[in-house]
Amino acid sequence: MQSDTMNHRTSSTPTFWINWLTYTAEFTVLFGLFMVLAPGLTQQAFGLMMFQNPAQFGNFDPQATAYIGLAHAVMGSVMVGWGALVFMVVRKLLAKGVKEAWGMVAVSVLLWYVPDTAYSLYSGFWQNAVLNTSFAVLYAVPLIAMRKQFQ
Repeated sequence: MQSDTMNHRTSSTPTFWINWLTYTAEFTVLFGLFMVLAPGLTQQAFGLMMFQNPAQFGNFDPQATAYIGLAHAVMGSVMVGWGALVFMVVRKLLAKGVKEAWGMVAVSVLLWYVPDTAYSLYSGFWQNAVLNTSFAVLYAVPLIAMRKQFQ
């Protein structure tokens, strides 16, 4: 039996914005999978982004390089799980007009974005903050567009 709050639905759901969020969640999953399944390319991409040198991680101690590979795989796996959950919330709840689903997605994006980006800036890796902001914008545009409908 569904709770009363889960029964509060909007009258119509904007398909364009639902599709946008769906594609963004799918992109999040694919990006995470890339981090897990292509560790060499991931290290090259982050080396280029952070140090302007795709081979930078090869200059680190082998233990440090192995740990960075683990950290990328763990972050990628978390992105896969989060993206899959967002996908399911969007397709199973938000697309059906469940008002609480909007907040579920918005809060999850906010609770990822703020600490991750703040620490990236604090630690001097502003490039990661730019990457985060790119992802956040992909989520924020449709969420903002649908805000009034789901409030």
